[in-house]
Amino acid sequence: MSATPQAQRRRNRRNRILAAAAGLATVGALAAAIPASAGEAKPSKSGKEKPSRYQDVQLLSFNDLHGNLEPPAGSSGRVTHVHEDGHTETINAGGVEYLATHLREARRADDYTITAAAGDMVGASPLISGLFHDEPTIEALNGLDLDVTSVGNHEFDEGAKELARLQKGGCHPTDGCYVKGKKFKGADFPYLAANVIDNKTKKPLLKPYWVWKKNGVKVGFIGVTLEDTPGVVSAEGVKGLTFKDEVKTINKYAKELERQGVKSVVALIHEGGLPASQSYNYDCDSPGAGDGISGPIVDIAKNLTPKVDAVVTGHTHAAYACTINDPAGKPRMVTSAASFGRLYTDTTLTYDRRTGDIARTAVDSANHVVTRDVEKAADMTALISRWNTLAAPIGNRAIGHISADVPNAGTESPMGDLIADAQYWYGKTLDPEVDLALMNPGGVRAPLTYAAKGTEGDGVVTYAEGFTVQPFSNTVNLQNFTGAQLISILKEQVSGTNTAVPKVLLPSSGLTYTLDLTKSGADRVVTDTVKLNGAAINPTATYRVATNSFLAGGGDGFPTLGQGTNDLVGADDLAALEQYLLANSSATNPIAPPAANRITIINN
Repeated sequence: MSATPQAQRRRNRRNRILAAAAGLATVGALAAAIPASAGEAKPSKSGKEKPSRYQDVQLLSFNDLHGNLEPPAGSSGRVTHVHEDGHTETINAGGVEYLATHLREARRADDYTITAAAGDMVGASPLISGLFHDEPTIEALNGLDLDVTSVGNHEFDEGAKELARLQKGGCHPTDGCYVKGKKFKGADFPYLAANVIDNKTKKPLLKPYWVWKKNGVKVGFIGVTLEDTPGVVSAEGVKGLTFKDEVKTINKYAKELERQGVKSVVALIHEGGLPASQSYNYDCDSPGAGDGISGPIVDIAKNLTPKVDAVVTGHTHAAYACTINDPAGKPRMVTSAASFGRLYTDTTLTYDRRTGDIARTAVDSANHVVTRDVEKAADMTALISRWNTLAAPIGNRAIGHISADVPNAGTESPMGDLIADAQYWYGKTLDPEVDLALMNPGGVRAPLTYAAKGTEGDGVVTYAEGFTVQPFSNTVNLQNFTGAQLISILKEQVSGTNTAVPKVLLPSSGLTYTLDLTKSGADRVVTDTVKLNGAAINPTATYRVATNSFLAGGGDGFPTLGQGTNDLVGADDLAALEQYLLANSSATNPIAPPAANRITIINN
């Protein structure tokens, strides 16, 4: 059988590295001149083959799967490829049946191979996984032969005890076992949580690191989630926990690993960056290393100890394979494989047996599309079928009708507007005094697609589809705010912790304003344009606002939303969406996607 493209790329790259190193006596770990036979096993005096000095280790990685076992819908299931001539191509991607096939094929040419992830494997999951507290996803990851992952913020959606259950196994404390007589066995792989401290024990909640070993080759993995996890997870989910600085934590454990004789280190960080292009194969090192990427991961990578040889990231759902210089000025690979299982990253780490370290000049990495033109993995198909059978009685129920796709993309997304309208409508059934609703963009997890996914018919919205859009089980909360506070809330979208990466709330119909992105900070919200049903906001008047419970607690960097008064807690947000669609749409009169024209955006 001929070599895979990845294997051939690896051989070509290593031959170039070794050839270059042979003529350069000053290049880091490759300081010694390397003979032409380097990289090949040599016979020892006993006649047995000695391992070669340099050993390529294949690192396959992905992130932010979010329980997407089936191919994700709409834009969530596509990636963009940019060709050499500049034109772009959209490719359908994702689904664990295909991810399994791609990973297994990629491993075929490598005896030294590790599969790692950078968090958010579970949480915000479609019905097939979320309905069962993500046991199906853990089962799928076991089948994918995942070796290790860091925790992400969504691993804490149901709290530390539930995360421990996913790791160790056991049936759910409330819902019990889903298959009679079969106990959930938990993850075969370790979850790493180096910077998540249990306030009672003062120790990491889970293992801080894990070491992969084979034939004398040792690679350590340190796993952390973003320090701001409490800002993006409900307070109940992070109760009793403290989240430490990512850089200080990783640097601490890199030293500890070195003391144990582990000099090759990979950091798994659930925090990420934003590349300058949406194309998964964008060269973010052009014109210079790291020039094409921004966001929190840049400063993190620049300050991580040089003991760390590669950085696998997540959280932003972006795709990149960039080099960012470490504090010593040496380029270091930083990668992310988008989200939802649409990509995987193939990184080659060349291990130097003499030093026990990675030859950093030899690190090579690229993202690959999980295309759907390969044979499905039969075990994953069976897994999906089994859990879908259990979910079908609930998931197939029709909850509404739409006249066209309702996208969740854009600064103001139609799907977000639709949810805000639903929460406003539902809020008024609880209290006629409700004036408006606001929805956080991160809570809008998927679009609604017009084309039938199963046998329900075009335009039918099923409970499963609604669950995929809103899987968090937040409640709809009503609170009172002054007009001045309402203006402050809108300004917090683009200031404070949201200055660098704005979180633009989706407004219900009737709330309009201008967002001028040519300005900076809070000034980007043009105060005198904020109107409700055409009338300017009165700073001293009282406005009753519907939000989900996450926002009502001040989540996502909206502290003013945590200061509301006269609270009223309603049903969960998916129930509100269901009731709204059932009351306002039918097969003969489907609801149309909102026009997404409530926010006037100025870009230049």
